[in-house]
Amino acid sequence: MHSAARLLVTLAIGLTLAAAAWGATGRISTLSATTQTLNLRHVVDILDDPSGTLDIAAVRDRAFAMVPAGQGEAINLGYRKGALWLRFALAPERAAPADWLLEVAYPSLDRVDLYLPGPGGMQVLGAGDLQPRVRSYPHHHLVFPVRLTPGTEQVVYLRVETTGNMTVPLTLWQVDALAREDRRVYVRHALYFGALLALLLYNLLLYLSVRDPLYLLYVGMVAGMGIGQLSLNGFGNLWLWPDSAPWGHWALPWGFAFCGLAGAMFTRRFLDTAHYAPRLDRAILATLASFALLASAGPLLPYTWFAIGVSLTGLIFSILAVIVGVKTFLAGSPGARYFLLAWTILLVGVGSMAARNLGWLPSNWLTLNLMQIGSALEMLLLSFALADRINILQRDKTLAQSDAMQAKEQLVATLRRSETELEDRVRQRTEALTQACEKLRESEERMRTLATHDPLTGLANRQLLDEEMDHALARAQRAGTRLGVAFIDLDGFKAVNDRHGHEVGDQVLISVAERLCCQVRAGDIVARLGGDEFVWSWKTSVRAPISSGAPS
Repeated sequence: MHSAARLLVTLAIGLTLAAAAWGATGRISTLSATTQTLNLRHVVDILDDPSGTLDIAAVRDRAFAMVPAGQGEAINLGYRKGALWLRFALAPERAAPADWLLEVAYPSLDRVDLYLPGPGGMQVLGAGDLQPRVRSYPHHHLVFPVRLTPGTEQVVYLRVETTGNMTVPLTLWQVDALAREDRRVYVRHALYFGALLALLLYNLLLYLSVRDPLYLLYVGMVAGMGIGQLSLNGFGNLWLWPDSAPWGHWALPWGFAFCGLAGAMFTRRFLDTAHYAPRLDRAILATLASFALLASAGPLLPYTWFAIGVSLTGLIFSILAVIVGVKTFLAGSPGARYFLLAWTILLVGVGSMAARNLGWLPSNWLTLNLMQIGSALEMLLLSFALADRINILQRDKTLAQSDAMQAKEQLVATLRRSETELEDRVRQRTEALTQACEKLRESEERMRTLATHDPLTGLANRQLLDEEMDHALARAQRAGTRLGVAFIDLDGFKAVNDRHGHEVGDQVLISVAERLCCQVRAGDIVARLGGDEFVWSWKTSVRAPISSGAPS
């Protein structure tokens, strides 16, 4: 009985020691001379440290508690508190090189410490966005130089602590292999950031030229996206703000928050959502307010809340932008087709990034880079959307100007016709008035003639004689001449009239009047006083006798 108990105790102790021995070494990665790069994801064991208080000695004592990291290209635990310990064993062959580079391809981690055993004891190397000057190797990712002893197995520990997304892509590189990979990666990043810079400067110049706020909002989007991507890919901490650890820590969520703020304002103005989609416009206003709050007060919040808020708001806004793009495209908003395509592409990138940050998607090359690819295409397509909008508005303006010109020409033609018709009516009215005036003058003249002339003989009557004599006397006085006057009375006229009748008498009077008119000169006055009495007045010089102007 006692021997059986001792056997069980011995077996338990042996199993415990075996587990501890396995836990101390974990799964071993063999490195040969031909090994250029090795993804350590499948050979890593992890230990969660929620309090963040464990040190290397405590972790080595708890090596048996470590568990395999699981499947996938990179460890992704989403947003979490505390620290994470990682362990992996490396066994370089004797022909393998001694110097390697360990790359943690997620530079947004706050603190990463490498514990590497060596002849002199445990060597500790640090990196992270809260300690950018501590990095032991100049690289946009977190890279540690690792010196191994060929032919000897070595167990490496890594402590990761971050308030952001806990993503730990681990890759071991030969030095030359990483240099070659960096050249390819830098070309890709240079094209991306060069395109962003070109689009930013081009649209900034357009804004300075045309003063359209849309271009300034686009510039704000590009600037925010550039800051976020520079921080996400590690170039900001490496080159732009290596001495500003707090800014390097907050630049990633703040850049994307500012990009979202400018993007929401751009969307409302570009698509005129208040007109085409008023209900969705209120939803966009809500996300705009959220982005504004995050961009202004985000650094006052815990980093995890800030980052989660940016991720969720960005995802919600991207979905809204696509929905609004569809609605306004169907409504005929200018430039909506390119806008819809741009935000559909970006939605995939934003959605994958948000889902990866929240731990809903695994971390791999696609989910890590889809945001950058989508943002590049989105910025390019939005620039096309601006150009397309300008072309559509210019075309509409040209059509409106053409319609206005045609309307103006029609108005001018109508005015000309109206003017011609008015002129015709005025001319006709003038002619009618002229004719009426002429008839009136003729009528007045006839009335005057009837009033001042004898109706039978046509000679001046007594009234006209008085007027003409007054004028003649006045002229004679001014000229110093004399005026002759002859009174003519037809003797025996009454007997003729009585004997032969009034008609014959009238003919006699008419005949006498005609003979008198034949004898007078210009300026002489001949009048009938009435009955058979006539008056003839003429002018003569002072020296000439009065009879010199009398008829013979």
